Amino acid sequence: MAKFYSVVLLAILTSVSAISSANTIVVLGDSISAAYNMPEEKGWVHLIQQTITYNGYPHTVINKSISGDTTAGGLARIDQALEQHKPDLVLIELGANDGLRGFPPILIKKNLRELIKRSKKAGAQVLLLSMRIPSNYGKRYTDMFYNNYPDLADEMDIPFVPFILKDIALAKDMFQEDKLHPNEKAQPIIAEKIWEYLEPVIKAN
Repeated sequence: MAKFYSVVLLAILTSVSAISSANTIVVLGDSISAAYNMPEEKGWVHLIQQTITYNGYPHTVINKSISGDTTAGGLARIDQALEQHKPDLVLIELGANDGLRGFPPILIKKNLRELIKRSKKAGAQVLLLSMRIPSNYGKRYTDMFYNNYPDLADEMDIPFVPFILKDIALAKDMFQEDKLHPNEKAQPIIAEKIWEYLEPVIKAN
């Protein structure tokens, strides 16, 4: 009996050790990452977790995305997420709602920069996910908005994913009725694009 309990205890300790040594990835985003209007398991974040597991990486993905969130909203809650989950990597997918509301690009950039700074200060690497806004906002504004992402990636020395919806942006059958949110059919394509840039970061850890 004593031998049985010793084996059980060893199994528990091994399991706990594996959990504690596993790397954590936090996704801080808006509706694009929050699986808006669909089951969570259909969203790209969940698909990324499946890909990570399939490829044998010990990472756990924590999705802290909230539909409708802005860069200011992300700043209001990132400290708690960093403290609670102590991530090794933070994926930041924010800014689209700021742009849709016409917020100054310089303010969006400032907030994104602060999100990156706080993540790095907490010891996490950062992968910045780029978004675009509709062309009806005018070329000057849309260019200034998008350029925030590569500019910050260069300034803060972090990797970034170019426009994550590029491969589906012109495909009407990839969007929900509102023509803004990708549908279930689009999620694997989004996940594949992000994985192309995420896996090298994971491998480098």
